[in-house]
Amino acid sequence: MSDRITALLTRRRATLLVVAVVLCLPPFYLDAFWLRIGLFSMAAAIGAIGLALLSGTAGQLSLGHAFFLAVGAYGYTWLAGDPGPGLPTALAVPLAVLMAGLAGGLFSPVAGRVKGIYLGIATLALVFLGHHVLLTAESVTGGFNGRSVPPLSVGGFTFDADGELNVLGVPFGAEERLWFLGLALFALTWFTARGLLRSRPGRALAALRDSETAAAVMGVDVARHRSAAFVVSSMYAGLAGVLLALAFRRVVPDYFGLVLSVDYLAMIVIGGLGSVAGATAGAVFVTALPLLMTRYADQLPLVAAPGSTEGAVGPTEAARYLYGAAIVLVLLYAPDGLHGLVRRARDRLRRRRTPTTAPHTAVPSPPPPAAAARPKEHTP
Repeated sequence: MSDRITALLTRRRATLLVVAVVLCLPPFYLDAFWLRIGLFSMAAAIGAIGLALLSGTAGQLSLGHAFFLAVGAYGYTWLAGDPGPGLPTALAVPLAVLMAGLAGGLFSPVAGRVKGIYLGIATLALVFLGHHVLLTAESVTGGFNGRSVPPLSVGGFTFDADGELNVLGVPFGAEERLWFLGLALFALTWFTARGLLRSRPGRALAALRDSETAAAVMGVDVARHRSAAFVVSSMYAGLAGVLLALAFRRVVPDYFGLVLSVDYLAMIVIGGLGSVAGATAGAVFVTALPLLMTRYADQLPLVAAPGSTEGAVGPTEAARYLYGAAIVLVLLYAPDGLHGLVRRARDRLRRRRTPTTAPHTAVPSPPPPAAAARPKEHTP
């Protein structure tokens, strides 16, 4: 048994090593367009994992995820920029994440006492309130036109295109440098979220999602765990907002609207509620689809190129129609999302590979020969 566990752990470590090596290769072979898709997908995956912990694991509906992404993005821009405190950018990143967590903590009393659609409506107010603040607080946010984002600098190394940098003969610009930063932040998010799900608080959140009464009987503090899940989800969203700001290099209020919150809900529904891998897959699908359709719009039927005045559907709208249809199909035929489909396909493949041996059936022995009938003795 111990040998089997050791072999399984060794196989998983080898798989992780192979995946890490493969994910480090794109900056050496792909152009800036594909690297931008990867960056936006990694930022979206970080935010989707946070929402999956809140909605999929804790069973809490939130429509205010875009608000906490805005807090992270604008918090970093203000803390590291001018006007602003002008802090070192390496210090501004964790402080922006803490600001998002603080915003979630201020709202956590509501999240601890309200659930379901009522919490969704309450968080919806955060999006409209945040959008109003972003437009009116011009000294901090820059108003309608937004603000430029200062590049991240760690130990004298800057994550932008300034300064010539060649790695193995490949020039590294802003996208190539930010790729590895995004990988590091995504790996941190992945392993911390999986560790949280396997820990005692994660099991308490799962019990809370299944039955509040049963969880309370087992000693789970319902309000405290709900509030904690909301704060943790807000911090993940804040980190995603920082990475988005660094990738976009400019933040504008219109990006952090209700549509962005709906996009994140679509990510976790398509990928699979309560699954870290599923949230990642859904984030890649929802993020990459409109960008790919925009690039190849002239080669797709019924899709107009950007800026065209024809009556066809634009690539962004067509992408929303497609993943809207994907949500309907997932809800009808695969309620556990892409992660559940992959898991079932893997289980079927394993069952096919496993040889089935017929159970040993004992050959019945022939019945003993019947004893010869003894003639009845005559009794005088």
